[in-house]
Amino acid sequence: MTKSVKIIFIIIIFIFIICCIWTVIIFQKPKQQNIKIIQDNQVLQEFDLSITKDQEINIPAPDGGYNIIQIKNHQICILQSDCPDQTCIKTGVLKAQGLPIVCLPHKLIIRFAEDEIS
Repeated sequence: MTKSVKIIFIIIIFIFIICCIWTVIIFQKPKQQNIKIIQDNQVLQEFDLSITKDQEINIPAPDGGYNIIQIKNHQICILQSDCPDQTCIKTGVLKAQGLPIVCLPHKLIIRFAEDEIS
C-alpha cells in the first residue's frame, strides 16, 4: 500500500469509529423515563418508569369501559381494554419519545413526559 492509501484508510476507520460512538450516544436510553397517563386532558398519574415496580393499573373510562396498563421490566403497555378496535393493545410497549400509546374510545394517552417529575 502506498502512503496515501494508508492515510485514506485511517481516515475512513476514524470516521467509522466516530459514527459508532455517535450512534450509541443518540440511542442510549435516558436515565429517567418520566411517564404521564392522561385521560380526557387530565393527568391521572406521573411516574419514573426506571424506578417503578412491576404492577397493573386499572383505568376506568368515563363511558364505563376500562384499560389495564401493565408496567413490567421498566416498560409500559396496555394489557387489556374493552374498546372495539384494540389499537392501544396492538401498539405494544411505549418506546419512542414521539409515539404515545393512545386509546381513542377511552380518551387515554400514555406518553413520555417532557419535564421532570418532582
